[in-house]
Amino acid sequence: MTAAWQPSERELERRAVRRRLALRSRTIATLAVVVFLGVTLAAILGSPGWPRVQETFFSAEHARASFGEIWSGFWRYNVVIFLIAEPLILVLGLALAVARQARSPWLTPVRGLAVVYTDLFRGVPTLLLVMLFGFGMPALQLQGVPNSGLFWAIVALVVSYAAYVAEVFRAGIESIHPSQTSSADALGLSRGQAMRYVVVPQAVRRVIPPLLNDFVSLQKDTALVFVVGVLDGVWAAQDYGNYNFNYTPLVVVALFFVVLTIPLARLTDWLQRRMAERERAGLR
Repeated sequence: MTAAWQPSERELERRAVRRRLALRSRTIATLAVVVFLGVTLAAILGSPGWPRVQETFFSAEHARASFGEIWSGFWRYNVVIFLIAEPLILVLGLALAVARQARSPWLTPVRGLAVVYTDLFRGVPTLLLVMLFGFGMPALQLQGVPNSGLFWAIVALVVSYAAYVAEVFRAGIESIHPSQTSSADALGLSRGQAMRYVVVPQAVRRVIPPLLNDFVSLQKDTALVFVVGVLDGVWAAQDYGNYNFNYTPLVVVALFFVVLTIPLARLTDWLQRRMAERERAGLR
């Protein structure tokens, strides 16, 4: 029976050296971070204006007093708007990307409209779109169309972000090697079937990390709906601050967004590392 493989003494020495170097690097990095944070904190706390800043932006009393109203507005509007808008953005963005890849002469107008859409709405700031839709559309008094500022604010976010997401999907589609389409053609699939069953599924998997970055941006931009009178978390924080002449509620609502977006950011990093590892493994 063959004996189990055992690392040589030289290999064990290498492993021990690598462990010592890794421990040394982590220790130095930790000390550097602690020193930097300590110096920064000491500089801030020792500044002459810190007591005034603390009372204006970091008051525990005002934070407790405003927490409930901010949380209610944040959960009822900011989170709900995100959950409603994101699926619509994905569907519209994918449709625009596929339309731009159309090759049939009959679909030339559709392809042209998709190009105009992405160029136009990527060029207009999202804040302006929220204001134009939120104030302009209800003013038209169209029959059978909601006049709610909330409804049109969601529409504005969908319209704006779909243009960006469409370009992400298009980049993913164009990154698929032409051999995939040629293989689908050899199997007798039409171009539409090749896009549906071969190209688009691969493209979607490739663009998941950048799409998650768009999710993070969308969650933050739900704060823009307050400009059309939606009583979200930002509006509640601003209203409390204006009434009590204190900006602590703005810090509170900012922390709500941070707590919500950091997990998405870490998930994006994890997916990017995982995809990079898979690509490296495929090259071996």
